[in-house]
Amino acid sequence: MKIAYLMDPLEDIQPENETTSHLMYESNERGHTVYFLEPHDVYIRRDQVVARMRNITVKPGLGMVQYWQEIIRCTKQEHLIFEAITELDALFLRSNPPLNYQTMEFLQTVNNHVFILNSTTGQILGNSKLYILNFPEIIPETHVSRDPSRLRKIIDDFGGAMVVKPLQRFGGEGVIKVSTRDRMNLNSLIHYYVRAYESYARREAIMVQEYLKSVKQDGDIRILLLNGEIIGAMRRKPKRGDFRTNVHAGGEVFPHRVTARERRVCQVIKEKLIRDGLYFVGIDLIDGKLVEINCVSPGGIPRINRLNNGRLERKVIDFIEEKANTINRESHRKRA
Repeated sequence: MKIAYLMDPLEDIQPENETTSHLMYESNERGHTVYFLEPHDVYIRRDQVVARMRNITVKPGLGMVQYWQEIIRCTKQEHLIFEAITELDALFLRSNPPLNYQTMEFLQTVNNHVFILNSTTGQILGNSKLYILNFPEIIPETHVSRDPSRLRKIIDDFGGAMVVKPLQRFGGEGVIKVSTRDRMNLNSLIHYYVRAYESYARREAIMVQEYLKSVKQDGDIRILLLNGEIIGAMRRKPKRGDFRTNVHAGGEVFPHRVTARERRVCQVIKEKLIRDGLYFVGIDLIDGKLVEINCVSPGGIPRINRLNNGRLERKVIDFIEEKANTINRESHRKRA
């Protein structure tokens, strides 16, 4: 089976802690042909979607660090493979946000011919923090605006601490807690985040969300969903003096057993995720409320593995093999 990974440069990744590296490693261990490409490598040739790719298949049985060194060496070789995307069996879209929309547009045309995880349509719909607004009954109180005075009134009327989130960043970047108790700084922060010096049309809308106090003591829960089903979970707690639980922001991870309330949240969102082609996602919950859905390069597999002595990447590759084989059988049936 030919499996390609569209992602960021390999040198930027710490393979022991990255979900993508574990998925690639498992693909290689199973004997699949593994390719690497970056968003700018996708283009159109004679009406076909084609990519400049490198074959990074190496001998199995290596440790993760040695494996990563070997595939980096593969990317340094001059030999490029110019492969039509439809010749692949599966394509992982694992490049960190923000999305490269031109690449998404190119790949959109082959969604029905190769299994893409997650689908281009789903990633375009789900890459923003706004996607949670599809599920108003299970999220904290949430507002989005680019008007500083409106945002200030929202925070004043709420009467307590709220969280400001830029819509397109990830890993906790730019997420801050605000309160009316610090009015001078609050005004300044709101104006900075929406870029109030710009005309209204050019400003940046931001999300203002209820601050859930339990996050300081209990942290949040990251749950990994595959085809709408729970495959793993962990609790993340913020470091001292911070409220952000993201590992990239210094959060620590702990084992977690999913509760009945958390399972209900997963059931509420399951149908839409699958319908939108968001087969592999990470969701974040605080006090049983959904605060974020991560569909662009969701992470957590290595840390959950270590907490539970598991190999979640095996379940993901099992799923990929099943879906790719289904598409191949359907293609052969249509040609027959």
